[in-house]
Amino acid sequence: MRNIGLSLLFFLAGLTVQASYLLIPMDLKQTNHLKAYGITYWIIDQGLEGFWMLNYRGGSFAFVHTKSFEKECITRGVSFEVISDAEFFRIREEIADPEVNQEVMKLEKAPKVAVYTPEFNEKGERIQPWDDAVTLALTYAEIPFDKIYDREIVGGMLSKYDWLHLHHEDFTGQYGKFFANFGGQAWYRENQKRQENMARELGFAKVSQLKLAVANEIKKYISGGGFLFAMCSATDSYDIALSAEGLDICAHYFDGDPADPNPDSKLNFNNTLAFKDFKLIQDPMTYEFSTIDNNFGRRVNPENDYFTLFDFSAKWDPIPTMLTQNHTRTVKGFMGQTTAFVKKYVKSDILVLGENKAADEVRYIHGTSGYGTWTFYSGHDPEDYQHHVGDPPTDLNLHPNSPGYRLILNNILFPAAKKKERKT
Repeated sequence: MRNIGLSLLFFLAGLTVQASYLLIPMDLKQTNHLKAYGITYWIIDQGLEGFWMLNYRGGSFAFVHTKSFEKECITRGVSFEVISDAEFFRIREEIADPEVNQEVMKLEKAPKVAVYTPEFNEKGERIQPWDDAVTLALTYAEIPFDKIYDREIVGGMLSKYDWLHLHHEDFTGQYGKFFANFGGQAWYRENQKRQENMARELGFAKVSQLKLAVANEIKKYISGGGFLFAMCSATDSYDIALSAEGLDICAHYFDGDPADPNPDSKLNFNNTLAFKDFKLIQDPMTYEFSTIDNNFGRRVNPENDYFTLFDFSAKWDPIPTMLTQNHTRTVKGFMGQTTAFVKKYVKSDILVLGENKAADEVRYIHGTSGYGTWTFYSGHDPEDYQHHVGDPPTDLNLHPNSPGYRLILNNILFPAAKKKERKT
């Protein structure tokens, strides 16, 4: 009997040793923060439960340990630690302390991701000569996504997706206001021709009317429970298009007829998601849409261009806490067609996630609309301070620990932590 008792004891001890968790730290000990998000997505995409440990070691992830998970981390170069179940539950108890600004969020379902991005030409080349930070991040992290554009959105395909990103885009129908510098370039002319053909095929007289219809479909998508993320000019041009519904704000260079001579007095800020009281830049030769952007006249030394992430209560405000998880609270700034949002033009009920207080500008904002949410992130590429048209894409192998790119990937995992029923 004594031998049987000892055998049972050793058997139970063996089970205890085998019952362990895989912890993916997201502090400075992580060798590849960006691919860690891809590992996390891959695991929950298999229908398995994950844990996002907010404010614990930079926003770490944890899962039940298996050899296959461990092997995948090694393959992708992601740092991990194998801890016992007792240690995992001890950490959870520590996090549960009301005095500790930490929380554990279950990750339950991998969101189906779409990127709104232009089509390619017959040679398989991108029509517009620049890359998109979110597409780069998704590809590098090995998170699957579909590419969609105007035809799919007007055709009602948005309901298939949980999360939508707006590629560097101009929703006003002014082709990014690139006319002055690039109007004679082949890529510009081809893009304009394709946009005009698309508008006609879909039953619109002008590109601006098509883009407004797309913007309104996206707004309905958010209201029904969708998650929207946008960067650079897809932020302010989106709100400008919504505010200018029923107006012609495009000069004849863009649509063949003159613009409304006094559109500012007719803008409807009740239609916008984020911005209010702004004025349009009506000169078609000026590479700027409105006063929302703090680009021109911006007195910020590139060497000192940083913005600060706000701290939120993980237990009471888990959404902004998820969106700001990082291994640093100070993020290097970066420029774009829309570099930063002038603070006075941001609506008072919008949540500011990151700002450059000295410059009186905000860089990262979040809000709700109906049953869904949206997040706007200014600038073009977090690891290319001033990305020019035609510059090569950023090689994220050189920036695996990028704090600026981490903010993008926080947004991709955020819907996994929140179950929503889409309103039909």
